Amino acid sequence: MANFGFAKLTVVAPFEAHWREAKSAVGAPELLKNARETATLAETIAECTFVVGTGTLTYRKPEQPVIPLPALAPFVQQELQRGGRVGLVFGPEKHGLTREDLSYCHLLVEIPTDARQPSMNLGQAVAVCLYELTRALPNETPESESERLQNAGADRNASSGALDRLAEVVEQTMTAAGYSPRIMQAANRHDLRLLLRRLSWTESDVKHALGLFRRILWRLAHPDR
Repeated sequence: MANFGFAKLTVVAPFEAHWREAKSAVGAPELLKNARETATLAETIAECTFVVGTGTLTYRKPEQPVIPLPALAPFVQQELQRGGRVGLVFGPEKHGLTREDLSYCHLLVEIPTDARQPSMNLGQAVAVCLYELTRALPNETPESESERLQNAGADRNASSGALDRLAEVVEQTMTAAGYSPRIMQAANRHDLRLLLRRLSWTESDVKHALGLFRRILWRLAHPDR
C-alpha cells in the first residue's frame, strides 16, 4: 500500500494481536499505526458506496458481476467522480473471500493467474491490484480523488451500511408477513444483500424505501389500526 500511495487500511478480525508491529512493513510504520481494526467486514465497509471483492473463480461460482483486473479502473474512476467511496477487499491466502464475504460486494475482480496455481500471496495480490489502479489513474490516486469530490452535491450511491439497514427492515417485514420458514431466513438474508447491491440504490432511494417498509411493518404489527 505504501509503495503505491494508499494509506487507508482496515483489518478485519486479525488473527494475531501484534499485527500492527509487523517487522516486514519496512517504510510503512505509520500506515500500520493508523490502520483501523474491526470485528466484521460489514463494519469495515459501512461507509463505502462501491465494494470490490478480489479472488479467483477456480473454486467458486460468482453471484455478482465479474471483471478481469485490467478492467477495474474505469469502475473506480466513475464511482469516485460521483463522490463515492470505494473499498477493495482481500481475503485470507488459504481460502480467499467466503461466499458470505462476497455478498457484501458489488463487483468481483479476478486476478489473472495460472490455472495450476490460482492462489496468490496476500501482499502480492494487493500490490498487483494497486499497481493496476495507479497505472490506469496516473494523475490522481483514487483516495485523493474521493476526498476532493465527496461533497460533489449529486445524489451519491447508497453506502454499504445504509443498504444493510434497509436489508434489516425488509427482513423484519418478511418475517412479520410470514414470507418463509425460519430455516430459510439465512438464505433469504444472503440473497437480499446481493439483490440490493445489484440495484444500484442512491442515498435518497434508501431513505424512501426505509419509510415504505417501516410503514408496512407498522401496519403488520397493528392490523386493527
